[in-house]
Amino acid sequence: MLEVFDLLLKDLMNTNVLFGGKVVVLGGDFRQTLPVVRNGKKEDFINESLLYYRIWYELEKLKLSENMRAKIDPPFCDYLMRIGNGQEQASSTNKIKFYDSLVIPFTTERESLDKLFTVTYPNLNSFNSNTFCTNSRVILTTKNDFVNEINDMLIDQFPGILRTFIGIDETTELNNQTQFEDLLHSLNPPSLHPYKLSLKENCPIMLLRNLNSYEGLCNGTRLTCCDFKTHVISVKISTGNFKNTHVSIPRILLLSSRDEKMLVPFKRIQFPIRLCFAMTINKAHDQTLDFVGIYLWEPVFLHDQLYVALLKAKSSNCVKLLIRPPAPISDDDHSTCNIVYD
Repeated sequence: MLEVFDLLLKDLMNTNVLFGGKVVVLGGDFRQTLPVVRNGKKEDFINESLLYYRIWYELEKLKLSENMRAKIDPPFCDYLMRIGNGQEQASSTNKIKFYDSLVIPFTTERESLDKLFTVTYPNLNSFNSNTFCTNSRVILTTKNDFVNEINDMLIDQFPGILRTFIGIDETTELNNQTQFEDLLHSLNPPSLHPYKLSLKENCPIMLLRNLNSYEGLCNGTRLTCCDFKTHVISVKISTGNFKNTHVSIPRILLLSSRDEKMLVPFKRIQFPIRLCFAMTINKAHDQTLDFVGIYLWEPVFLHDQLYVALLKAKSSNCVKLLIRPPAPISDDDHSTCNIVYD
């Protein structure tokens, strides 16, 4: 994208000077998760980084050294930096140890999850129209499958009448519609909206597409449900410059991505939202929260993913981790994923 942007500015300004001679400011943190390359290996992720782009040595580097989000808790801030830099002391098996105050003891799966739910969303059963409890809190985990399970559990506990919205699936070749209809309903690729969407009034949701950036409706915007119609959902923006603004979200049509390599290419009409009691760590970029619950059902992929999850909290009092003990490794397990917690 950066290369295309460079070529566009050169073309518009009719010059070969970098970025057409315009001042361009790039912001980022190399401690955070690298770009995703589908079916790629470690070297593919690294090569996609800006560090390996041809213009890197032509850029002026300005380093920011102070963590503005966590500066109220200097020991926690230093701990974050050591994790982000890969400098936190690790055991011979590449495990690091969390402070006991950050960890919820694991007993059974359900009992431990209930403790995480309670500390992240206190008094959820008696929740009222004051959405402060949910718009500044979230549970982070590694994969969409875990996110969906947690969201399903919490929407059942959330007070109110459950409304379910079913999507409309069609194959791109209409002749195949009858043959594959049941199969399409069971598919939920990341590029499409959920086929079955269960919501309640005042529950937290997240927008999955850029609808109108001028009204704050961008991919990743957190919203609160207000009212439901058949083809439109009334919501209130929960965070950012457009906080408390009421907007309407329509059903939209999207095609499955070619990158997903679906056996049957299809399209789905559905609201471009999903529940947001929980979200993936990768989706949490640019989110600042009052409280963060982290559920590690399995090891995080890299130390930078752990850094991103912890970085969302403002202090050590604003984060709790639930770590599922790793299962015994069988002789047939050839996984190369490192466990980065103890």
